[in-house]
Amino acid sequence: MVVSVEGLTVALPEGADRAFAVEDVTLSVAAGEVLCVVGESGSGKSVTANAVIGLLPDGVEPVAGRIVMDGRDLLTLPDAERRAMRGRDIAMVFQEPMTALNPLMRIGDQISEVFEAHDALSARERRARALTLVEEVGLPDPEKILRAYPFQLSGGQRQRVMIAMALALEPKLLIADEPTTALDVTTQAQILRLVGDLQSKRGMAVLFITHDIGVVAEIADRVTVMRYGRVVEEGQAGQVIAAATHPYTQALIAAVPSLIPPPPRELPVVPPALTVEGLSKTFRSGGGFFAKAREVRAVNDVSFKLRRGETLGIVGESGSGKSTAGRCIVRLMEPDDGSLHLGDADWGALESSALRAERHRVQMVFQDPYASLNPRSRIARILTEGPVANGTSWERALARAQELLEIVGLDSGALDRYPHEFSGGQRQRIGIARALALEPEVLVADEAVSALDVSVQAQVLTLLRDLRDRLNLSLIFITHDLCVAAQVCDRILVMRHGRVVEMGTTAEVFAAPRHEYTRALLDAIPGWSAESPLRRAFAQQAGAAE
Repeated sequence: MVVSVEGLTVALPEGADRAFAVEDVTLSVAAGEVLCVVGESGSGKSVTANAVIGLLPDGVEPVAGRIVMDGRDLLTLPDAERRAMRGRDIAMVFQEPMTALNPLMRIGDQISEVFEAHDALSARERRARALTLVEEVGLPDPEKILRAYPFQLSGGQRQRVMIAMALALEPKLLIADEPTTALDVTTQAQILRLVGDLQSKRGMAVLFITHDIGVVAEIADRVTVMRYGRVVEEGQAGQVIAAATHPYTQALIAAVPSLIPPPPRELPVVPPALTVEGLSKTFRSGGGFFAKAREVRAVNDVSFKLRRGETLGIVGESGSGKSTAGRCIVRLMEPDDGSLHLGDADWGALESSALRAERHRVQMVFQDPYASLNPRSRIARILTEGPVANGTSWERALARAQELLEIVGLDSGALDRYPHEFSGGQRQRIGIARALALEPEVLVADEAVSALDVSVQAQVLTLLRDLRDRLNLSLIFITHDLCVAAQVCDRILVMRHGRVVEMGTTAEVFAAPRHEYTRALLDAIPGWSAESPLRRAFAQQAGAAE
């Protein structure tokens, strides 16, 4: 075995919600093997990985167990020896490369810094090796990449840079902590393929932390399932996915959205709630004596009609224009061209006070509920300030806030708390409650579940469906997750480079996609190939249900 974790217990600081972050955890990874550690937020999977590499935060301490590598217990090594092992023997790819990379350093310097920290190679050799690594992870124009800063790269490119840095000293163990969570489906597939290719080529052991069962089905040899800091199930990936024995593992797999859409709903034939015609938006940047102005047509001649009570999914990769289209529809961003009509009203022509008076009709649920909720305001203020600004009395707005919390599954005691006192899924419920406080006709949900655990994601999706049906909401659901779109959307609109390339009912688009780009998106979904244990598990469930 490359590394063995034996009976690891890590204590949390006094006052935490439990005594131990992980308790009596045992697992191992062999050379050439991929072990996926799966669980929801708070399960202890990232703490386990950080204990292996020696990056636990202050106050979080191992109190029992061993972590053995090359015959040595890593927990007993002096700090200098642990530091020397990082990068050389054990390397890590973090979840969010933008926060892991230094924004003030060029990419080439950051890769070279790995060699410098270990006093390896000369300055010229470091530069040459950095160039080779960038080529190896499949980045275009390596010389240009080395001169670039992190903000000049896409999310997928930044993640490839992180992988290049992790592989620089050819470690025996690569730890990947949720490296594909925020990436769109095709970029995710590329990163997973890259990790698999490099792992098999170099014979590394890979410890892959994830909450995505599709990723497990795609790349794992073995899987360890964690809950509340303990291992509840482990085994060969195909066996665990196809025939899980622990109720928690079964619940995780059951919460995974299927790529097979449910039967279509019958919607009444009524005038559309929203009509979008020829919507376009261009961004311009640069220009001057030494730089040529750059134009990006983010949204290009987008047209569609949204029926009352319907959910329309807008899908596509990062940069496809789907979020820009959503922001233009909500009027958080002004389109350059096109028209927007809410029923018979010209929503796109409203300005100033007239727009403010009608804003309640179209509301948005944002991707990151922590960033979109004021951290200094209590939930009571967050839920009442919109209605109060629109003329509702504070007493009535507060009573409505209490009702909304009940509707989204939170108790009224939440009104006196701050956003940081809630989990990610709870914050997203508060974001939904805030959007509903103004009683909108159209709700735009922009990647509203992309960062949530699979079980919390399932709860929020169920909530959105229930609210749509109960309140007769028209919903625009923007997502890069096609499995989620398959389960909640009545129709699908596929965008690429700002244009609509395909539109139709969900069943039509998923069963027989007409455009090659749509087919590529569907083919890139991890874990849904014909021979995948996840697809077999869903087929067995469907057969049992019949």
